Amino acid sequence: MSSALDRLKKLSNKISSYETARKDNLVILKKLYEEIGVDEKVEEFTELFNFKAINLSGASLVTETLGQIKEGKYLQILAIGYDKDAVVKSKNTSLGYFGKVQNVDVELKDKIVEFIIRFRFEKSFMTLEHYHGMLAPFKDNG
Repeated sequence: MSSALDRLKKLSNKISSYETARKDNLVILKKLYEEIGVDEKVEEFTELFNFKAINLSGASLVTETLGQIKEGKYLQILAIGYDKDAVVKSKNTSLGYFGKVQNVDVELKDKIVEFIIRFRFEKSFMTLEHYHGMLAPFKDNG
């Protein structure tokens, strides 16, 4: 019995930890959104999440090489939107262009990389909530 209670406590702590991390993440994400100038392209912070994804050119977003610059490339934040009613469903939008990556201040580049990772972190929660809701009609099946 104690073992089941311990597992429940660990699970509860983990869930609480994720919710705290998510809340903290949103505060920092909003700050970065303003600091790197994305607020000039996307007026309302919440509208940022209408994009399906946000990518980066000019620096790595891969865990092993996170933030490493790609010489000769341009640092640019690209958002991918989706319009199911349009002829061309997917649309790329530049949220920020910063010039040749090797000329961009390292602190700014790092804030841009952090912004994208934090956006993806929040977007993953939203996706999880979306699919959890979609499973609701199937709860009686299993």
